[in-house]
Amino acid sequence: MSAAPPARILVVDDDPTVAEVVVKYLERDGHQVDSVGDGAEALRRALADPPDLLVLDLMLPGMDGLQVCRKLRERRPVPVIMLTALGEEIDRVVGLETGADDYVTKPFSPRELALRVQSVLRRARGALVTTGTGVLRDADLVVDVGAHEVRLGGQEITLTAREYDLLAHLMRNPRQAFSRAALLNQVWGWSFGDSSTVTVHVRRLREKIEPDPTAPRRIVTVWGVGYRYEPVAP
Repeated sequence: MSAAPPARILVVDDDPTVAEVVVKYLERDGHQVDSVGDGAEALRRALADPPDLLVLDLMLPGMDGLQVCRKLRERRPVPVIMLTALGEEIDRVVGLETGADDYVTKPFSPRELALRVQSVLRRARGALVTTGTGVLRDADLVVDVGAHEVRLGGQEITLTAREYDLLAHLMRNPRQAFSRAALLNQVWGWSFGDSSTVTVHVRRLREKIEPDPTAPRRIVTVWGVGYRYEPVAP
């Protein structure tokens, strides 16, 4: 797996030791890395001069990581990797639902984090869709692969990098059922992981492209298996 090109990364952690280690490992990969210790300053910087990726601690003084991620998502599609010292599934799910693209639980291997950074950057830059060009179309839902844009009813909708990859992958394989493990492998590039990651991203996608997310027509659940994309166009 080839590394993503160097990027501008903002590390947000109020623990100076953790921040220093993360910065050093990411700089070894050639990235330009800066760090801050509080959420309000991180949000200000990310909005004023958006980095290519944010490594964001969940527990921060003042404005916590969830608030930063939520407010940032309202203004900028910056990829976010959430760091959390909390091991409960509910904390990971909440982080993903606020718009995080990935999460790493403390204590973590700095090398693992660096690999996760490569993975998120690769997908944010559209590496998943470089094998083809053109447009994926299903009635009023249009994915312009070349422009990396998604439109619904003529209006552009904002997706995170992972949401975009997941939608494109499902639309390229209509009516094919995928397990959550298969989607983790084929979209996230993980050989193992928490299946709730897929569940949360599917829920977020449905909220953005389905008229009624509680009764989805496009991204349908295949009970006992996972999910499939069901075209609505005749």
